[in-house]
Amino acid sequence: IVVLLAVLLCAAAAVASSWEDDNHHHHGGHKSGRCVRRCEDRPWHQRPRCLEQCREEEREKRQERSRHEADDRSGEGSSEDEREREQEKEEKQKDRRPYVFDRRSFRRVVRSEQGSLRVLRPFDEVSRLLRGIRDYRVAVLEANPRSFVVPSHTDAHCICYVAEGEGVVTTIENGERRSYTIKQGHVFVAPAGAVTYLANTDGRKKLVIAKILHTISVPGEFQ
Repeated sequence: IVVLLAVLLCAAAAVASSWEDDNHHHHGGHKSGRCVRRCEDRPWHQRPRCLEQCREEEREKRQERSRHEADDRSGEGSSEDEREREQEKEEKQKDRRPYVFDRRSFRRVVRSEQGSLRVLRPFDEVSRLLRGIRDYRVAVLEANPRSFVVPSHTDAHCICYVAEGEGVVTTIENGERRSYTIKQGHVFVAPAGAVTYLANTDGRKKLVIAKILHTISVPGEFQ
């Protein structure tokens, strides 16, 4: 028994000495010294296992530092790869949802202090599945409170839905003038070539009109 104890103590001392020298060489001996001192407080039969655990912890720390250094060196490339993956993900989502259009899908063609006109891109440019309705376009007109939209006309038939607000719309076709009071939920028609103008009569809310345009010359194009 005495011989066995002596052998174990010598082995523990050798391991501790080797561990301390190795860590002192690589890390200045500060952390390894604490680890050895912590193990010395353990009972003699637990010291070898304690020292081995210290070795494993230090090995894991070195590997973690190596990973961080590699990440720092390739940080810029990783960011670019991440952006590319996000773009591919967005494109795939768009492909899976060709019928969903948010505000970013519209292009603003007219803008002033009194309002704006936004137009959705041609349907056949969005998806081949929508080429059957390529003669149709969608636009959204927003007029601020107490604003007036000057007379204009387009070379496309227009079905207009009042999505928000209220006002007055006037159309002039073949010399005949027609005026209507409109409010949310109403639908009115502006034929191609007819002169149309309107006013937002509400002093607080915007007048928002969603338009479905049926082009009559070039499919999907109107002026």
